[in-house]
Amino acid sequence: QVQLVESGGGLVQAGGSLRLSCAASGSIFSFGTMGWYRQAPGKQRELVARITSGGSTNYADSVKGRFTISRDNAKNTAYLEMNSLKPEDTAVYYCRLVVATPYDYWGQGTQVTVSS
Repeated sequence: QVQLVESGGGLVQAGGSLRLSCAASGSIFSFGTMGWYRQAPGKQRELVARITSGGSTNYADSVKGRFTISRDNAKNTAYLEMNSLKPEDTAVYYCRLVVATPYDYWGQGTQVTVSS
């Protein structure tokens, strides 16, 4: 019933910026915690940032000060603003919606590649 679609990935130079978007099709978006995760080839998927329904945020140490997560409940959309990108940020970025019941939804991912 709920689908998440990421967009905004691409190729950037080190030090550049990208803004990822995650659009949710369902009406349950506003009740859940949204998270951004990333996975590089051959590596485990890791949490990048998350934001609760009340607006509380958490970030991985590796992206603190560089990435900003936000959400617009009226548009059923979450965002990840990425600045000062580094080659080690290269990965497929996924959004995730978790709602207490519990429901757990994942998007298909969007590729971010940062050249050195």
